[in-house]
Amino acid sequence: MLRIFRGETGMSRSSLENAIRKAAAQYPDSRTAILPALRLAQEQNSGWLTLESFELVGDALGLTPAYCQAVASFYDMFHLAPTGQHTIEVCTNLSCALSGAQQVVEAFESELGIAPGETTGDGAITFRAVECLGGCGHATVVAVDNRYREHVKPEDVPSIVGSVRGG
Repeated sequence: MLRIFRGETGMSRSSLENAIRKAAAQYPDSRTAILPALRLAQEQNSGWLTLESFELVGDALGLTPAYCQAVASFYDMFHLAPTGQHTIEVCTNLSCALSGAQQVVEAFESELGIAPGETTGDGAITFRAVECLGGCGHATVVAVDNRYREHVKPEDVPSIVGSVRGG
């Protein structure tokens, strides 16, 4: 038996299951509601998906936890481990790569003192290199707490990190 599920807003497991079922009712096949269901679970679990989250989503939609985890692992918007208070994500797909994404990644590594996939020692910032942020016409795209910044250059990095840190 799973323990009571309580996330940031204190929503109980049954309340979250009801929210997932309500979202699923908007689709012809409830299983196609997996992305909104995973998003709801992630929001209620401090910004990441646990094994319990996959069981809960699976139970609500009639899917296996393994299937839910496989779907979540495909998309960059889902986090399979705890994240820092803030996230900084650099798109590294083709358009951004051709516009200098690697240099932007290296500038963030230098400024933050961590590699992609890591969180700063104070737990403030998780830095990720992601496959695509969908802003190909505005490369290089950087998402800071899910808000896009376009045409980012390495020289922009110190001010971005400063704004995230509140300085």
